[in-house]
Amino acid sequence: MNRTFPSRISAARRNAETILNQSRKRQESFQMEQKLASDARAEKTARLRELRLAKEAADREAAASKPAVKAAPKVRKARRSKQT
Repeated sequence: MNRTFPSRISAARRNAETILNQSRKRQESFQMEQKLASDARAEKTARLRELRLAKEAADREAAASKPAVKAAPKVRKARRSKQT
C-alpha cells in the first residue's frame, strides 16, 4: 500500500506539471504573437508618419515656390428693396 500511494501522487504531479507546462507554452506563444503584432503596428505607423511628413514638406515647398496671387475683390449685387 505504501508503494502505490507515492506513485499516485507522483503521477498526479506529473499530469499537473504537464498541464501547467502546456498552459505556459500557450501563454508564451500568445504573448509572442501580441508582441509581433504590436511591433508591426508600430513599424507601419512610423512609415506612414514619415510619408505624411515628407508630403507636408513637399506641399510647403510647392506653396513657397508659387507666386502669391491676390484674389480679385468680390463684386456685390445691389439688393432690391422690398415693395409693399
